[in-house]
Amino acid sequence: MAVTTTLKSKTLAIEVQTDTDKAGDPIYGKKSFSGVKLTATDQGVYNVAEAIKSVLDVNTRDTYLNEVETVSNV
Repeated sequence: MAVTTTLKSKTLAIEVQTDTDKAGDPIYGKKSFSGVKLTATDQGVYNVAEAIKSVLDVNTRDTYLNEVETVSNV
């Protein structure tokens, strides 16, 4: 039997600066955007993330694409 995976959801997350610590270093949290189309390409998701970053009023850092898949033994 072969094991297969099925993509169930994608979520975009962008690290945004939420505060600074006592030393003045930035503290980051994640802002998530669910409902990313399963057919969205990595380049397309990246382009959207960069567009979102450009309109945010806070500093940003990394961008994440979280994918959830089911695993089954068929």
